Amino acid sequence: MFDLAFTIDAQDTTTPLMLAIDQAVIAGWTGRDPVARDKHIAELEAIGIARPASTPIYYRVAARRLAITDSIEVSGTESSGEVEFVLIGWQGRIFVGVGSDHTDRKVEAYSVTVSKQMCDKPMAPVLWELEDVAGHWDQMILRSYAWIDGARVLYQEGTLDAMLPVADLIQRGFGDKGLPDGCVMFGGTFAAKGGIRPASRFEYELEDPVLKRKIGGGYDVIALPVLG
Repeated sequence: MFDLAFTIDAQDTTTPLMLAIDQAVIAGWTGRDPVARDKHIAELEAIGIARPASTPIYYRVAARRLAITDSIEVSGTESSGEVEFVLIGWQGRIFVGVGSDHTDRKVEAYSVTVSKQMCDKPMAPVLWELEDVAGHWDQMILRSYAWIDGARVLYQEGTLDAMLPVADLIQRGFGDKGLPDGCVMFGGTFAAKGGIRPASRFEYELEDPVLKRKIGGGYDVIALPVLG
């Protein structure tokens, strides 16, 4: 277990909160539309990654991979980010955040589980209360930008009506007991515009068009040499 420092944005007030984190879960293949879901599966198959055993699927990673950071170090140049909404359980409440499921694509070709463990998972330092956004959840927008060859390009974008509803996502992963305290769950992503590819910097955000606010972050990707 370790602590992460967040700020809770409750529209009219902001409150610092230290959360004790002891579990990290990366939910995959969480698309509500089977056509869109299969498009993302085909996208990964095109780079040699096998279809998942089930949809959705819940990958466990070391909680210490979660990080509020402006840079990460990775092995080689074959990793990339994915914007995802984040759910955190705490004392019976659920907070909503956003982060990047940065993944080693070369390793993913032989083991998705291992690939998830290879890279840190950057997260934004600001969270919202789920109850503040539940009524317009489907209207919220996930978006990412990637810096590729010196240019900032729109990499992913979509509304959360394309993803499984929160209650369904939690029920399938944790049953009737709900999201455990201290558990951080990444909720899935959209296909990349132009295909999956590495970037020198990755930026991610979650936009609430109803309450007119955003949370997000960005990080530089530092590639370490692979010598053998």
